[in-house]
Amino acid sequence: MSVLKNLDIDLPQSEKKTLYRFLSLYVFFTIVILGLTISLYYTLQKELASSQRTIVLDEYANEFLIALEELHNDKTDTLLYPTDAKFKTSLYGKDYKLIYSTLTNPKNLLTEVTYTNNKIIRYVAQPEKYYLNTQYIIVEMMDDKEWLNETIKTIVIYSSIFFIFMLVVGYFLLNLFLKPMKDALHLLDIFIKDTTHELNTPVSTIMTNIELIDKESIQDKYLLKSINRIDIGAKTISNIYDDLTYLVLNNKIVSDNQDINLKQLIEQRVEYFSTLANIKKIKVVTNLDADAVLNIDNKKLSKLVDNILSNAIKYNKINGSINIDLDANKLTIKDTGKGIKEEHIDSMFDRYARFDKIVGGFGIGLNIVKMICNEYDLTINITSKLDNWTEVSISW
Repeated sequence: MSVLKNLDIDLPQSEKKTLYRFLSLYVFFTIVILGLTISLYYTLQKELASSQRTIVLDEYANEFLIALEELHNDKTDTLLYPTDAKFKTSLYGKDYKLIYSTLTNPKNLLTEVTYTNNKIIRYVAQPEKYYLNTQYIIVEMMDDKEWLNETIKTIVIYSSIFFIFMLVVGYFLLNLFLKPMKDALHLLDIFIKDTTHELNTPVSTIMTNIELIDKESIQDKYLLKSINRIDIGAKTISNIYDDLTYLVLNNKIVSDNQDINLKQLIEQRVEYFSTLANIKKIKVVTNLDADAVLNIDNKKLSKLVDNILSNAIKYNKINGSINIDLDANKLTIKDTGKGIKEEHIDSMFDRYARFDKIVGGFGIGLNIVKMICNEYDLTINITSKLDNWTEVSISW
């Protein structure tokens, strides 16, 4: 589930992109700070471990020199070469040649001895007295990596705590940034609910009375034209009212799914919008498969078709056309209207998104279409060419 869903807010695509950029930047800088801190801590711990081992090696080297002196001065031949399980020693004489070593594979020349990744090597150069002809002593101690294991453990624990803390801080910061937008959307939702409630009675009254008028019996062309305009306005208001009602009651609507003959339903909706299409002299051309059936709620399917068809008429040009094609698995509605800019297509389904200030509307129609498509696993796709056409296809 996305961050914005967790915050219980539905924002337009542009605002979402801005917030995602903020989150990405926040997480990036958190990781950078954490990475720098870890790097600094690791370097300090490594240097500290090296210093501690240097002290240990110095102490053992001094003890070894004392033992070596005793061995050098021993007249009884009872003393043995000093050894320790933690340390390995090598003695080098003149010309850096090896005299003796407790290493398994010692270097024959001191000049061949190098530091390695798994050892800490301590050089002791030229003791005061050349015991046993020794001019150089090397003391080596194996690194058990105990410091590294402890460092990694500490880094994991405190990094996790720090990261969780930063996530909590980021969550509260995001809430703080979103509050003005959440408040604005909340007020807009309240307005929609109030508007929907107030529209119910007048819309029902207008639609009922228009349906009672027998237009064929009216001889006065001016009166008939006026009634048609009222009919168009009433249907436009009714469509907006249905959209608002769907948004307000969406979570409470129980779907009554049944097999719907798509050809019949589309013909009904085309007839419903015929007055609005005729006033703009828009020609509607249909190519419908009579056997196309979809299991869906009738009202929701009608709402889906109405919103697409309404937009095809609303944003079309005078004397334009609308082509509706239907086969067993796809519905396509293509108009000859003003088209959509390519950068706006991805945001067309955002609630309250409007890219044409001339044509009215709340910017909720395609958002409702997308909600219905998501509910029934329908795939919707919009393609368009600016100033030429727009095509909306729904497949299942």
